[in-house]
Amino acid sequence: MPNELQGRRIAFLATDGVEKVELERPRAAVQDAGGHVELLSVETGEIEARNHDLEPAGTFTVDRAVADARVDEFDALVIPGGTVNADKLRLDESAVAFVGEFVRSGKPVAAICHGPWALVEAGVVKDRTLTSYPSLRTDLRNAGATVVDQQVCIDGNLITSRSPKDLDAFCQAITDQFATTPAHT
Repeated sequence: MPNELQGRRIAFLATDGVEKVELERPRAAVQDAGGHVELLSVETGEIEARNHDLEPAGTFTVDRAVADARVDEFDALVIPGGTVNADKLRLDESAVAFVGEFVRSGKPVAAICHGPWALVEAGVVKDRTLTSYPSLRTDLRNAGATVVDQQVCIDGNLITSRSPKDLDAFCQAITDQFATTPAHT
C-alpha cells in the first residue's frame, strides 16, 4: 500500500562502511509506503557506502548527527549492516545510547546483517530471539540472545534479518511492522 506509513518518521542509523543495498532498499521501501526517512550518523556530512564491505559504492547525505536526535521524534529505527558501519556504530556512545533508548521505548527497531551488533552493544538482546549474519551469532548468544537462522525474526519490537539475500522479506516485514505503530504526533 502506497500510504501505509503516511505520517510516520523512520530513523535510519548508519555511518561510513554501510552496506549500500542494506540502506538503499529498506529506505526506498519505507518511502514508497509513504514514510518520512531521516538518515542519522555519528557525524554530519556524507557517509561512504560499500558493496560487500570492500568496494566503494558512493555516498549518502546525513540529515543529522545521532547526538542531536531524540527517540521521541521517530516512530521506528532501522540499522543497516556493513561490517565497518556496525563496528563504528558500536564505538560511538551517542549511537549506542540512541539504540538502547529506542529499543527500551517499545517502538520498532529493525537491524539487518551486521546491524544487530549495535543491539548487543546497547545491552538490549538478553532473553530476546534474533537472527543476523552468521559471524555475529556467537556475540548474540554471549549477550544472552537466542539465535535463529531464518530470513526475518520478529521478537516484540525487534525485527532482525540475516543478509542482503533476505532484503525482500526484511523490507516487507519492516513496512508491515512499522504500519502497526501509531504515527508520531
